Amino acid sequence: MTERFEEDYLQLSGIQHYAFCPRQWALIHIENKWADNWRTVSGTNMHKRTHDSNKIEKRGDTIVMRALKVVSHTLGIAGECDVVEFEKGSDGIELNGYIGKYMPFPIEYKRGKAKYSDCDKLQLAAQAICLEEMLLCKIHCGALFYGEPHRRLDIEFTDKLRNKVITVTKEMH
Repeated sequence: MTERFEEDYLQLSGIQHYAFCPRQWALIHIENKWADNWRTVSGTNMHKRTHDSNKIEKRGDTIVMRALKVVSHTLGIAGECDVVEFEKGSDGIELNGYIGKYMPFPIEYKRGKAKYSDCDKLQLAAQAICLEEMLLCKIHCGALFYGEPHRRLDIEFTDKLRNKVITVTKEMH
């Protein structure tokens, strides 16, 4: 594998853009051509609460962290998870300052509704791969929260989905 330097790492959010349209990804992430519109502003407004990294909540046996910075040195990607819920359970990891073990469950927020393509799922799976590498654990599922139906869609991180993340990141590099 080629040695990568952190300044060469891809933005994790770019995976969704690339999977949706490689040309769109290149315009945004390589040529820095971007203009907000009502959809992007609406999405930004929806994300405001999810990007408050100072806000950590405890809801029963679940710890909720927002804007959690993640990285995969293996894939050469970095970014942040909108929300990661850590559910108490025997298969989990230890968290500093908390008693017991917790299993990470990443949640990605999207403004609209579920897409027919897997571009959103790839971004979420990439977040899980980053978390697994950082926390030395196996994450089996996460969720996409869509603003239009105001519902979560649970996503299983299958081998097929994980392999597609690897393929896409290689193409992007």
